Amino acid sequence: MTTALIYLVVMLLVAAVVFLLAAVVFGRGEELAPLPPGSSPTRLPAEDITGEDVRQVRFQLVFRGYKMSEVDWVLRRTGVELDELRERVARLEAAQQPREAAHRRPAGE
Repeated sequence: MTTALIYLVVMLLVAAVVFLLAAVVFGRGEELAPLPPGSSPTRLPAEDITGEDVRQVRFQLVFRGYKMSEVDWVLRRTGVELDELRERVARLEAAQQPREAAHRRPAGE
């Protein structure tokens, strides 16, 4: 009976040490306090997204990685903004080409 009790105590001590070691090494994996349910740390400006805005985006971690809906939202917003900027650049370049061509023509023509 005493031997069984000693084995039980040793097993409990080993389990406690393993648990504490795992808690210290792995922790919760968070640097900040957890967010309230339903809230999101994902923020982007309403317009004129910059590279710095994209670099500062943080996604809420869930059990198996990032929250897919937040990642999809940021990617859609970034894609729309980039498409609008590229369209604007194309329009400005197209408007600039006739002006440059007019400046290059000789005065006698």
